[in-house]
Amino acid sequence: MELKNKKWTHDEFNAIRQEVLNQWPTGKDVNFEEAVKYHETIPAKRHFAKRLVKAKKNGETLTQPRAGVALIDEHINLLNFLKKEGEADLLPTTIDSYTRQNQYEACQKGIDESLKAGRSLLNGFPAVNHGVAGVRRVVESVDAPLQVRHGTPDARLLGEITIAAGYTSYEGGGISYNIPYAKSVSLEKTIFDWQYCDRMIGLYAEHGIEINREPFGPLTGTLVPPSVSHAVAIIEGILAAEQGVKNITLGYGQCGNLIQDIAAIKALEQLAEEYMAKHGYGDCVLTTVFHQWMGGFPQDEAKAFGVISWGAATAILAKATKVIVKTPHEALGIPTKEANAQGLRTTKQMINMLKDQAFPLTSELQAEINIIKAETRCILDKVLELGNGDYAVGSVRAFEAGVLDVPFAPSKFSLNKILPARDNNGAVRLFEVGNLPFTPDLVAFHQEKIAERAKAEGRAPSFQMVIDDIYAISKGNLVGRPR
Repeated sequence: MELKNKKWTHDEFNAIRQEVLNQWPTGKDVNFEEAVKYHETIPAKRHFAKRLVKAKKNGETLTQPRAGVALIDEHINLLNFLKKEGEADLLPTTIDSYTRQNQYEACQKGIDESLKAGRSLLNGFPAVNHGVAGVRRVVESVDAPLQVRHGTPDARLLGEITIAAGYTSYEGGGISYNIPYAKSVSLEKTIFDWQYCDRMIGLYAEHGIEINREPFGPLTGTLVPPSVSHAVAIIEGILAAEQGVKNITLGYGQCGNLIQDIAAIKALEQLAEEYMAKHGYGDCVLTTVFHQWMGGFPQDEAKAFGVISWGAATAILAKATKVIVKTPHEALGIPTKEANAQGLRTTKQMINMLKDQAFPLTSELQAEINIIKAETRCILDKVLELGNGDYAVGSVRAFEAGVLDVPFAPSKFSLNKILPARDNNGAVRLFEVGNLPFTPDLVAFHQEKIAERAKAEGRAPSFQMVIDDIYAISKGNLVGRPR
């Protein structure tokens, strides 16, 4: 099939489905009709899409951690601990690295070794190997909405198994789970493979089962300008909606400047609703997710709690529908369940304290919203132009041209010409605009903001600013000032 942003027919989908299910023996246990009937029995309180709709209506910000271990019983215990001790509203299943690379034989060895050792020797939950029955044990043992979180370029079999087992939310996308995660996987392949995932979820929607979809907003996680992540998020939202997805959560990773971060969430929601309606997807329910700081963390736990608290406060003041919570062990590796719960409780406390407070729509905030919207529109409209009206085709061509470009990405399909740095107030700007299709006044805006900081610091604008900013938070600051 030729890559294009057009809903697959049932015949086109089914022509590929058996090949996908044959990738590993557990695929044979997927039964779509049985899965639909099973989803009909899932109560609303355990249904991701319904919980998000309720939260959006009530102005809530829900909490969700990252978590996953190798063995079923241990994973169940971990999730229940995070719900009880961490007071998590939504729960994840973070998938292991072998599964993300479709290395199921290596995964099985990891499960076997974990059983011998009596503890997890994988960095996540190997859902494909556990199969529908094993994954459903998790679904039936945890009284909360469950989402699959991973980082998989080819996530088709993983999607088939976990959704058939009863998961009600699936994260990822053909751009956001390629460019930040893989070096040599083509965008044509990953966008096509994720169209399969979206069409699968669209088929569930046709049978009355709404599965939430969430593109991965933060991308590479460090100093990603809002307009870049917004453009990718909205494109992936449109690609999902074309395949029949009806409930979509678009995300953004914290940059650290309060005004910019609040503006980013508001601009993302407004732009997404505008572009989805413009392209005929006005019936999709849109929500937002704010990711707490995705860059380097301080090793000192007390300082790490400061970073977590700042992210929690920003999420609730921005009125994001949910927040992905970090732990005080971010700088040290995989956190203990106790540390994970501590991050959740810290976040919940901040949300409860600030939930009745509204951040005023100041002229400064509105100006930042306007800047983010203008930049994002420049990118989206150029992508559509390059694709001759097709966002799938346009995305591939846009990355080739640098019209879409993600900083610090490992993928050879991203030009990596843009370089972000903070301005004098800590907002993320562009030291190098690269080939982003900004208007001259927008380019000048970024140059002026970087020059303003350079003057305040008594140094010339340089690449050293970029380096300083990457490590600043881990060293206890937001802006990487010279000593």
